[in-house]
Amino acid sequence: MIRILLAEDMHMVRGALVALLSLQHDFKVVAEIERGDEVLPTALLTAPDVAIIDLDLPGMDGLTAATRLHERMPACKTLILTSLGQPGTLRRALASQVNGYLLKDAPPDHLAHAVRKVAAGQRVIDPELALAAWDGAESPLTSRETEVLKLTAEGAEAGEIAASLHLSTGTVRNYLTAIVSKLNARNRVDAVRIARDSGWLVT
Repeated sequence: MIRILLAEDMHMVRGALVALLSLQHDFKVVAEIERGDEVLPTALLTAPDVAIIDLDLPGMDGLTAATRLHERMPACKTLILTSLGQPGTLRRALASQVNGYLLKDAPPDHLAHAVRKVAAGQRVIDPELALAAWDGAESPLTSRETEVLKLTAEGAEAGEIAASLHLSTGTVRNYLTAIVSKLNARNRVDAVRIARDSGWLVT
């Protein structure tokens, strides 16, 4: 029996996934949650074999939750479900050592197959996503520039970002100018949109 934790914030989607998974004779859904910051504490309580995690969750994004879960419970495999197929996001998923990455609109039998494969220690990547990741452009932003842009996307002003990252306000403004230039964006808002659409920014 494969014990499954499901993290999905949309109630109807979560209910449909639980119903779908429950049809499999060798699956048991031991927990269903709606927030990313609930993944690790719930997993520690329920000891799942596989955690199916939506990429875009409140409280903490799915990749961060999967990374923390891998650090604390490496025996628990992680399968990211997403409606977003950006190649940059897939590359980050692979770097964070998730075991599977599947689009939400994949056929139902693909999900069951993916769960069994990751439970067996194999990696499962949607083939179309894998091709897109191979062809997709790498982010031109440095890790610090990505940090600055992520905080900008969350609504922080230059002064708040400076305090958070222990930088001067002038340095943060310089980073923002460089980000807008590198992404050929019109302004900061446009830079956030471009980075998100390219899968370089998960907020």
